Amino acid sequence: MLWLFAGSIGLLMGAGAYLVLRAHGFSVVLGLMLLTYATNLFVFASGGLQVGQAPVKAPTQSGGNAIELMADPLPQALVLTAIVIGFAMTALVLVLVLRALSDLGSERVDAQPDQSRSGEEER
Repeated sequence: MLWLFAGSIGLLMGAGAYLVLRAHGFSVVLGLMLLTYATNLFVFASGGLQVGQAPVKAPTQSGGNAIELMADPLPQALVLTAIVIGFAMTALVLVLVLRALSDLGSERVDAQPDQSRSGEEER
């Protein structure tokens, strides 16, 4: 189970890095989203993956500290915060790509302004 989870994180990270390095703006947006998902899964997995166990364990007869019986809430809180930040970053990059599309006439990252359009604006 752990190898499957790690492999899926690696696949998401690799596909996201490939898409971010492409020259098209919408590919960059998709790559950013995949990198965000991979990072969220990685942070969530850092809290410890335990399949088939409850988040709060029942106290044993030998006693035990109540803190040791609970799941770690910090990775869950970090993932929730990262989801909001990732959504805001995706919206910002999408707006930048749409602005480049309207101003330059192309959504490529390395696009140059059209000379015919800039000549019309100067008149």
